Amino acid sequence: DEDYSITNTPLSEQDLKKMSEAVEVLHQFKGFSYFSEMGEIVSRLEDHVTSARQKTTPVIDFEKNESLKGLNYLDVIYHDVVNKQALNLKYRSFKARSASNFIFYPYLLKEYRNRWFVFGSRKGTSGLFNLALDRIHQIEIATKEPYRENALFDPQTFFEDMVGVTKNAGMKAEKVRFKVDADNAPYVETKPFHRSQKVIEKREDGSILFEIEVIINQELKREFFGFVDTIKVLSPQSLVDFMSYKFKLAKEMY
Repeated sequence: DEDYSITNTPLSEQDLKKMSEAVEVLHQFKGFSYFSEMGEIVSRLEDHVTSARQKTTPVIDFEKNESLKGLNYLDVIYHDVVNKQALNLKYRSFKARSASNFIFYPYLLKEYRNRWFVFGSRKGTSGLFNLALDRIHQIEIATKEPYRENALFDPQTFFEDMVGVTKNAGMKAEKVRFKVDADNAPYVETKPFHRSQKVIEKREDGSILFEIEVIINQELKREFFGFVDTIKVLSPQSLVDFMSYKFKLAKEMY
C-alpha cells in the first residue's frame, strides 16, 4: 500500500501506558544511549496520538549508584564488544601507584553490586583480565589494532561457580559448609549466597547447616563477613583459618 505509514497505526491508551511503563524501567539503566533514545521515540509516538501525556509516578526502582565513576564508558565499551574493536586504555588498579596505558580486547560487560566490570584480554599477555570501569582514566578505540577473539572463557558458564566477579587462573570450586543461627537462617535459606546452596541439616535450636560449591574469592568472604557473629564457617579448613584470622584482627581494632 503506497499510502501506508507506520505513523498512521493507531495506538490505544493501553498501548501507550504499557510503553511508558517499559521506558520507565529502561530509564533505570543509565549509561546506555539506547534507553534514552527509546524514551524520545515513545514520546514522539505519544505526542502523535495524544496532546497530553499522562504523568505517572514510578512504581519500580532498581538499586543504583549514580555517583559512580566510569558509567560514561558503558556505551563505548558495549559498542566495542559488539563491533569487536580493540581499546587503548589508561587504567589504574587499586594497588598501582599510577595509571598505565595498554591495548585491551573487551569481551563482556558485567555488573555486580552497582559496579561495572569489563572482561577481556590485554595485549602482550595471555590471561583473562577483569577491569573495573571506575578505575578507567581514559579510553579510545585503537583503530589500527587487530581485534583478538575471545578464546579464554565462556561468558554463559564462567560465573556459575562463583559469587561476584573474581576468578583467577587455577581457582577451582570447593565445597563450603557453614552454620547460620536461628534468627538469620530463614533469611539465608530464602536468599542463598549461591545457586548451589543446599540445606544439609536443620537443627533443634533453629540453626541450619548449609553447603555451597563455589570459588573461594574475596566477594564470597565479604558476604560471610557481613553476617559477623551469626554465621560460622565449618569447612574447608583454609577458609575457617582465614575467617578466624580476620576476626582476630578486627577485634584488636576495638
